[in-house]
Amino acid sequence: MPSAHIPSERHKTHEIVFNALPVDQAVQAARMLGRLPGVVVQPHAAERRVTVHYDVMEHTLLELETWLQTGGFHLDGSILQKIKRALIHYTEDVQRDNMEIPEHPIKSREVYVKAWEHHLHGDHDDTPEELRRYL
Repeated sequence: MPSAHIPSERHKTHEIVFNALPVDQAVQAARMLGRLPGVVVQPHAAERRVTVHYDVMEHTLLELETWLQTGGFHLDGSILQKIKRALIHYTEDVQRDNMEIPEHPIKSREVYVKAWEHHLHGDHDDTPEELRRYL
C-alpha cells in the first residue's frame, strides 16, 4: 500500500484496463510497473486490469500508460475507457500545475482600507451644487 506520509490529495489510485488480447497482460504489467519507485501495483488478471497507487507529484497515469504502451502492452480502447483516462490525465495535469504555484500571501484588511481611501467616491457629476438643488 502507499506510504502514509503522502498527503491524501497527492495520493492517487487508478485502474489500468487492458485489451483481451494478448492474454495475461495484467500480470506482466504489474511486474513491470512494480519496478518503478513509488508505484504500488495490484494485478487483477481475471478482469484484465491492474490497480496502481502513486504520488501524483512523482508519476501520472499518462506517464504509466505511456511506459506500458512503449513496452508493448495494449490498453483497452473502448470509448468509456478513453474518456475515463482523458479525464484523469486532465485532472492530474491541473493538480500538478496548481501544486507548483507558490501560495500568495493573503492581504490584510489594511491594504483594502487604504485602497478604498484613495478611490474616488460619491457623485462625480460636474453640475454645480446650486444647480443640482434646482432640478
